[in-house]
Amino acid sequence: MSKLEGEREVPNKKVNQFLLLNQQLESMKQMEALLSWSYARCQQLELKKNILPKLEDLEKFESLTARFARLDDILLQKIFRLIDTIDLDHSGTVRDRINRAEKKGLIDDAMEFIDIRELRNTIAHEYQSEALSSIFLKVLQYTPVLLDIANRVRIYCQKYDSEMTTE
Repeated sequence: MSKLEGEREVPNKKVNQFLLLNQQLESMKQMEALLSWSYARCQQLELKKNILPKLEDLEKFESLTARFARLDDILLQKIFRLIDTIDLDHSGTVRDRINRAEKKGLIDDAMEFIDIRELRNTIAHEYQSEALSSIFLKVLQYTPVLLDIANRVRIYCQKYDSEMTTE
């Protein structure tokens, strides 16, 4: 047990969870900034369905999709899981984690987040160049949603600041 001066004892496990959450929120913030930058660059580019962009633009879209996938991973695999642990929710399946995120207001729509997750999986496993332009269009569509989710997570996690001082 660790003791904060003048306050009750705070279990080391809980303190470690809050520290880990802060680290993950910092990783999320960095990935948000990179994704936002890539998104702004790619919004200006011409993209047509079933036609690959020019080579110099292809690299920009590849960066966008990689950053999109990473932010999705940070949110679902790291932060949502850690929030569930801190909130004493049972781990369950990925679907359970997504449904709890919806109930907590971290996401608007569980089905939409599942679409984002499936898009992330497609990004990781797509090898046919003809499908890339379709993926790029969907990433452009869902990037604002993913960035909004990151903002909601940040707001939700502010409640833990007061919990740390009352523990």
